[in-house]
Amino acid sequence: MIGPEMLDTSRGQDPAPTEEARGCLFALSQPPLMIFLTVIGVLLLIASLHDLFLL
Repeated sequence: MIGPEMLDTSRGQDPAPTEEARGCLFALSQPPLMIFLTVIGVLLLIASLHDLFLL
């Protein structure tokens, strides 16, 4: 037998989401992405300095 504390009291609607939508700034704050972008930036800087001063 089901006691009163075990009755289903759901209303049929999903509760409002508590998590906010995450945008581009959240994605950019991830360490692997920042390491990748730093490596690409350093490679571009080295290539541009090579073109400027050695060619």
